[in-house]
Amino acid sequence: MKKYWTMIALFGMLSSIIAATATAAQADAREAAGKIRQLSASDAAMALKALNSFYKPALAGQFPGGARGLVIGTSTRQNVIAKLGQPDKKRTDADGFDLYHAEMGHPGYAIAYKLNKVREMRYFGTQVERQTNIGGISKQLLFRQWGKPSGSVVIRNGSLVQQKITYNRGKFKLSFVFNSSTNLDHINLLKR
Repeated sequence: MKKYWTMIALFGMLSSIIAATATAAQADAREAAGKIRQLSASDAAMALKALNSFYKPALAGQFPGGARGLVIGTSTRQNVIAKLGQPDKKRTDADGFDLYHAEMGHPGYAIAYKLNKVREMRYFGTQVERQTNIGGISKQLLFRQWGKPSGSVVIRNGSLVQQKITYNRGKFKLSFVFNSSTNLDHINLLKR
């Protein structure tokens, strides 16, 4: 009989240990899920901030950040070189782009000219933004924040398929070029 009560006591202790372990594991899981939700909310806030940073400058034909002050249709190639330095890769023909690579926290750009004035600027983001699809901007965020676009077109170049979503901003067009539903490749700015 003594063995019987010892076994029951051991079984009770074992049940208590299992219950305590399960409760602790559930608490750890809830805490981890809470951190993931916070991280996601933080990422969403950063993506929204990144997206909105383009809204007002586009009205003036500019990009935010390092290229601020360079205006589509007004700034010359000499203005660009004075602001950004010599391009990493110079255009090879009149319709080509001067390329500025993203490095050390500075965004990458591709800039085309017409009659020595900036015709089009492409924003490729910083190295960190590239890893997070240019600040985490997605089509869903774009539509939710800015509503229906002024235009949308699918671009096919061999096996590459891109979607360009355009918003008119005064005299200028701000286009977001996606390689897939979540991968923002670059942002274009040019005159309408």
